[in-house]
Amino acid sequence: LKKVLIQDINDDILRLTLDDSKNKNALSEIMMKELINAFTDASHDSSIKVIVIAATGNVFCSGHNLKEINNARKNKDLGKSYYMNLFNLCSSLMQLIVNCPKPVIAEINGIATAAGCQLVASCDLAISSNISKFATPGVNLGLFCSTPMVALSRNVSKKNAMKMLLTGDMISANEAKSISLINDCVAEEELTETVTKLSQKIAQKSSMTVRTGKEAFYKQFEMNLSDAYKYTSRVMAENTLRDDAKEGIESFLEKRDPNWSDS
Repeated sequence: LKKVLIQDINDDILRLTLDDSKNKNALSEIMMKELINAFTDASHDSSIKVIVIAATGNVFCSGHNLKEINNARKNKDLGKSYYMNLFNLCSSLMQLIVNCPKPVIAEINGIATAAGCQLVASCDLAISSNISKFATPGVNLGLFCSTPMVALSRNVSKKNAMKMLLTGDMISANEAKSISLINDCVAEEELTETVTKLSQKIAQKSSMTVRTGKEAFYKQFEMNLSDAYKYTSRVMAENTLRDDAKEGIESFLEKRDPNWSDS
């Protein structure tokens, strides 16, 4: 049985739905591999402009499956190779989301914990329902959320990240918004419509421009100020030479809608 439902909305928006609610949409090896395949395919599909990650049930994603983790202790090496593969696979998925040329939006209706919270933090944008909650509770189980910490600490301030990591406490959607883990929270019945409208707004932009900008955003983020300006100056100069930049500027000056052609 497939763990991820894949559906196209209006051709240019791809909706990926985590569909293993009986296991609280845990990031099993199967689910992560399905997501990796879906993102790899979507990255090369020029018809897809935006990707949405949603989930069935009342848990968006509970992180790794703790039963699977415990069962691996029976292996000869006490599970070491299994754990290395599991966390490396998860890290590959998160980096794939960041490096995907399409904007990725998390649509959260429920609980997102541990690697599930990492998944939310790895997406470019995140909208949740008011009932949603978030946590990195590994510390309560003697297993610090070290890999989720990478995405979390790149989204929220150090103090807020450390509070979540050291207490393991669940935070509300409002608090998640206040610390910038998510962009916004809305009423449950408005969630999908809100995300779809946001997706459609972004899908109307030039794909070339969005792709260029997303890549540059994450690359410059890791640089010092001087290197970031040198790099982005080069990116902007190359961007300005593209057909869509020419068309966009001309359409603005001529007070008409642009007709994008760069793929």
